[in-house]
Amino acid sequence: MKTESIDDLFGRYGESYRILVMVTGMAASFTMVVSGTIVNVAVPDVMGAFGVGLDQAQLMTSAFNIAMVTSQLLSAWLVSAFGQRGGFLLMSLVFVIGSLIAALGQDFNFIVVGRVLQGVAAGVIQPLVMVVAFQVFPTERRGYAMAIYSMGVFMAVAVGPIIGGVAIDLFHWRYIFWAPLPVIGVAALMGWIFMPSVRNKDSGPFDWPGYLLLLVTVYCLITGLTEGNREGWTSTYILGLFTLGIGSGIVLILSQLQDRPTLIDLSLFQHKQFAMTALIAFVFGVGNFGSGYGVPVFGQLVQGMTALDAALVMFPSAILVVITLPLTGRLADKIPPHIGIMIGLMLFAVGTAPMSGADVNTPFVLIMTYFVISRLGMSFTNPFIMNTALRALPQDKISAGGGTINFCRQFGGSLGLTAWVAFVQNRTQFHSEALTATQSSANATTQEMLRGIERIYSEAGLPEDSRASGALHYLGEVIQAQASTHGFQDGFLLLVFFFLCAMIPAFLLGRLKK
Repeated sequence: MKTESIDDLFGRYGESYRILVMVTGMAASFTMVVSGTIVNVAVPDVMGAFGVGLDQAQLMTSAFNIAMVTSQLLSAWLVSAFGQRGGFLLMSLVFVIGSLIAALGQDFNFIVVGRVLQGVAAGVIQPLVMVVAFQVFPTERRGYAMAIYSMGVFMAVAVGPIIGGVAIDLFHWRYIFWAPLPVIGVAALMGWIFMPSVRNKDSGPFDWPGYLLLLVTVYCLITGLTEGNREGWTSTYILGLFTLGIGSGIVLILSQLQDRPTLIDLSLFQHKQFAMTALIAFVFGVGNFGSGYGVPVFGQLVQGMTALDAALVMFPSAILVVITLPLTGRLADKIPPHIGIMIGLMLFAVGTAPMSGADVNTPFVLIMTYFVISRLGMSFTNPFIMNTALRALPQDKISAGGGTINFCRQFGGSLGLTAWVAFVQNRTQFHSEALTATQSSANATTQEMLRGIERIYSEAGLPEDSRASGALHYLGEVIQAQASTHGFQDGFLLLVFFFLCAMIPAFLLGRLKK
């Protein structure tokens, strides 16, 4: 097949080509991002199916995110090597293979391997599609283009749990890996027709040593955060992981300063506007990933929601994103970026703060409302981040910039999500020990509750010698439920802190522009 540029395809299909290629790219990126969030409502089912705890079950998300983060930086090289069309089709195939491994795997490790392959494909596809969207729109409409791209991505973030909830409630949790395959098949066929096939200017050999260092860095840091509560934060194993991860990160940065083709183009950060936006994207990612994961898991583990109910909490926010992103995208072309970013971060904080007081009695509608407010913040923040970052770069740096800014956002999200889950578990254990310490013979409330439970057991015909132990078991479950509630509440309060922290570089971005 002959090489076809964007101009060639515009000549063939006219102005309708812009719609055709956007539908193609967004179908693939939407489906792959859906696969990233679809597992959030399957966590309790997977914990039961394989007998793993929350920290291990969370590896389904962490493995995907690690792979997605590290593969973001493969995108520019793959486009140089295979062109946008070739890279698009190759990653579609990788995604299908990963989905099949996860769907058919009978061991939890196979689920993780499948998630890694899905994450690799998602990480490459997102910046590839974002750059194509940026290129097919004229300069004065590129903020709008980034809004349309963001609409697909963040719609997927919200819709993923809904699709997962429906699949789990009607069929089985494994269907979350089968569901995306038909859409990816259609997207790959459209990509063969509508994706441009021109390769980027050859930037030299790929920096495999740098990529290996990045893998080691991300793996060690996230594994250390995942297993810290179980192994002990001061254990030799955990300290070794953090030492190796930080050391590899330092060596990686030093290696990227050399005068040769490197994994991360550090010259991008010479553009101060890009550098500041990358910092905002990193901190924003921490809070964004945490809230998207925390709300459905809180709904199931604390409030006892079904997978579908937990997903439906997020559904109105998906509709809101679709409605508001075109508007905020147009605003991204007209108003100062720091204003839009700060509005979005404040909405995120306002929507997340009430969750720090949510418990088993918080109404479904209130949790849904809180999530709607926070996703409205997403509608503001992301188009401004993407448009501001890419506008700061020369034309030949846009592809590398797209991968780098996505890497910053995803790395912040992956690292932050893992740290957030560890924090919630740690705080849950803290509250469990604190509540247990108050359960003594001097606690009149507890003694009254135990006597009441024993009476219920007596009326149910339970033997006398089993009533006391049964009442104590029930007390333990109550304590654990209360501790879990307090742990999640502390976690949501931490997310508010991250959103407020992200406002600092956003404010400085405005000073920089002046």
